[in-house]
Amino acid sequence: MGMDKPQNHLHYGMQSAETGHSAHTETMAHSDHESHSGHSGHASHAGHGDHVAQFRRLFWIMLVISVPVVAFSPMFGHLVGYEVPETGILGALRWLAPILGTVMYVWGGKPFLTGGLDEIKGRSPGMMLLIALAITVAFISSWGSSLGLLDPQLDFWWELALLVVIMLAGHWMEMRSLAQTTSALDSLAALLPDEAEKIVDGETVSVAPGELVVGDIVLVRPGSSVPADGRIIDGSAHMDESMVTGESATVRRGEGDAVVAGTVATDSGLRVEITAIGDDTTLAGIQKLVSDAQNSSSRAQRIADKASAWLFWFALGAAVITAVVWSLIGMPDSAVVRTITVLVIACPHALGLAIPLVVSIATERAARAGVLVKDRLALETMRTVDSVLFDKTGTLTKGEPTVTGIEAVPTDGTARTEDELLGLAAAVEADSEHPLATAIVKAAAERGIDVPSASDFSSSPAVGVRAVIAGETVEVGGPRLLEAHDASEVKAAEAWRAEGAIILHVLVDGAVVGALRLADEIRPESREAVDALHAIGAQVVMITGDAEAVAQSVASELGIDRVFAGVHPADKATKVSELQGEGSRVAMVGDGVNDAPALAQADVGIAIGAGTDVAIASAGVILASDDPRSVLSIVELSRATYRKMKQNLWWAAGYNLLSVPLAAGILAPIGFVLPMSVGAILMSISTIVVALNAQLLRRLDLHPQAAVERVHSKS
Repeated sequence: MGMDKPQNHLHYGMQSAETGHSAHTETMAHSDHESHSGHSGHASHAGHGDHVAQFRRLFWIMLVISVPVVAFSPMFGHLVGYEVPETGILGALRWLAPILGTVMYVWGGKPFLTGGLDEIKGRSPGMMLLIALAITVAFISSWGSSLGLLDPQLDFWWELALLVVIMLAGHWMEMRSLAQTTSALDSLAALLPDEAEKIVDGETVSVAPGELVVGDIVLVRPGSSVPADGRIIDGSAHMDESMVTGESATVRRGEGDAVVAGTVATDSGLRVEITAIGDDTTLAGIQKLVSDAQNSSSRAQRIADKASAWLFWFALGAAVITAVVWSLIGMPDSAVVRTITVLVIACPHALGLAIPLVVSIATERAARAGVLVKDRLALETMRTVDSVLFDKTGTLTKGEPTVTGIEAVPTDGTARTEDELLGLAAAVEADSEHPLATAIVKAAAERGIDVPSASDFSSSPAVGVRAVIAGETVEVGGPRLLEAHDASEVKAAEAWRAEGAIILHVLVDGAVVGALRLADEIRPESREAVDALHAIGAQVVMITGDAEAVAQSVASELGIDRVFAGVHPADKATKVSELQGEGSRVAMVGDGVNDAPALAQADVGIAIGAGTDVAIASAGVILASDDPRSVLSIVELSRATYRKMKQNLWWAAGYNLLSVPLAAGILAPIGFVLPMSVGAILMSISTIVVALNAQLLRRLDLHPQAAVERVHSKS
């Protein structure tokens, strides 16, 4: 089978100081890592979605059942001023609460009962065990009361019903938040083709990428991705390596050059000899780094878990003391009543909503402002970040070449204007789809230049392009074009090269008439973002695969504190670890596959929404826009959310800290013991206050400009 020839529009031998586009071919050892060369092995990542559906369905079912349970609970009727019939035809209604309450305990309470059992087995008591203890005590005492075996005031069917419904609501919101996290490993696996075309005895045979072995020869067609790391043995093509390097410009690869699994041959077919498979490929190495970083960061302890653990021991201790004290003073009946009341009241109604409700409102509010919070732990952590690490390309810059300078030189005593020079270049490039050609044509259009028509287009690989315009031969190209005509570059070229720019010269009839400076354009919002981060005391760091000259040019223009240049894809996570080793709390902002391990390794990973699926999947926070100022919005949201969490925890715990001692009878010596009715009112007030306080988050304006203005107004 013959090889496709390179198309005309991919033609430059570009003069640039950039070195970050080379393929990374280091072999990485991953003996403890499963192979991800295929699309399998990720089914487990879908679990959170199933849990959301289960909690949602269970919540609505229990909410419906709770209505008759509460309505026909004798104690609830007594609290609000009506009596549940106990005799006659309607007397049977008094058994609705016990029967349906049992259904709620067994069915609706199952997640908490099993969770509490797991906490006992793991010797880590927390929220689940506290809820399980409360609903179990309420269930047993309520049946005792309904059967006449215990005091009538120990009828807690209504309390059991409300507790199950409120806790299911809280856990539904929590699981919905967790389910928003998709698997970065799935996205990485999706970069590989479903099939590889293996060449056997001159014929192509379709095989799964996982079946390839080192030494196999595969055909990579134009527009197809490379199935495994390899070396080109026939053909040449411009490779789109953006999914691995994060850099938008395609890179020319020819015979003898290495290519990386997942990269795409954009214009021509290739024959590739496989040099690495499975765990040894660069893509698998990135997968391993992402997996390790995600697993390590998931062990962080959440604040509500600590509160629940303390509250469990507080409630248990209070119950034991209550039982002992009332028994010692010779009132065993009161000891039973008071102990059960303490255990039921101690269950954290409001605490169950304190964190999930704040997170739910915060994430909803953020989403409306173009900030998607996938990991609530990332949201909580952002307030403590003191170093923000930006990937350069596509984050601080637009990730695409732009004409940033034009210099015309006189020929025969006459110099063309900048617009005339740009118009000539655009005319030659008009039919090309190359990123540099697109940038030139776009620049001419933005200036409103009337581009002349061209004919007799031709291309010379690695040299440049040529066309005839109004009888003159116009050429555009890099340094090899100058060599071919023994011509000198324009005076500005040396300064442009020092800044890492791409330089294309324009020749008319073999004479240099000018040159174009092309570079990755800096986003206009980047300077504001850097200044605002400095205002809150954060160090701003930039990381890139580009050469030092390119990186320093951008850094000096933006006022960036520290630069990591020439960094290979697999080493970006190492740089994050290096900053963390210095004691910094790091937020990483990026948009490429090469950023995925660093995003996962960082204390907070922030992906630009326009980036790759892998970067998005690896991050805890996603910016729907390309505006780097949105990082300030996340900081503001994190701080506001943390304040609301603390306030809600104090309100929720305050109810328990106040009501438990009173229910235990601490003021009994002066004649006051907390009635159940008052305890119910305190519980309701606590839950309402927590809910209303969380709603105040909706008032926060998360527009990037507003966040920047708030920061500057405080500094």
